[in-house]
Amino acid sequence: MVYPYKRVTVLAGHYGSGKTNIAVNMAFDLHKYRPRVAIADLDIVNPYFRTGDSREELEKNGIIFIGSEYANTNLDAPALPQELYAITDDRGLSAVMDVGGDDRGALALGRYSPAILEENDYDMLLVVNKFRPLTPDAASAVEIMREIEAAGHLPFTGIINNSNLGRETVPEHVLESAEFAAEVSRLSGLPLRMTAVDRRLFCELSGRVENLFPLDLQHNTDDFMI
Repeated sequence: MVYPYKRVTVLAGHYGSGKTNIAVNMAFDLHKYRPRVAIADLDIVNPYFRTGDSREELEKNGIIFIGSEYANTNLDAPALPQELYAITDDRGLSAVMDVGGDDRGALALGRYSPAILEENDYDMLLVVNKFRPLTPDAASAVEIMREIEAAGHLPFTGIINNSNLGRETVPEHVLESAEFAAEVSRLSGLPLRMTAVDRRLFCELSGRVENLFPLDLQHNTDDFMI
């Protein structure tokens, strides 16, 4: 599938939903169609699993990485770089923003939301994973969605189903999650934009699931529930 990217794509969801791995894959995918692409890591809550884990590979492929200098350290430093304002100020730049898990992580988004809303060329995508403890049902996922919206002051525009069990995922797990994703869509009133799957499962699921988005896992992760 060719995803209809807006200039700014924001990914948010609970811890373990898989938004970080999707953000990295989307940045690579977006760079096929647009010459200037940046990926921004807004995760000021969890310093251990970040988009920055793929920084070297991203920059080697011409994708601008913007993130805290404290990424991959044990410092709890809720500081974001000034360079993040390029995402709202430079409208020739296409960007993917990886927002920290749940409502506390979304607080960092709030300072950029007014400019994003004013331009109105964005997607805010809720990444959901049926197999995570805090989102076992659609109602729980929508509750978290509302909390993130309130904290980040930016409305969601769509949903990504990334239900998986890491490297133990088989096609049946993805098919089983379809009803869950449809219920999240119904309760939230938002469209299901895609179902993200490990690339090794893509061929088996093609034709059985609509709008499949294949994922290459980050090299230094054991799974893609990040």
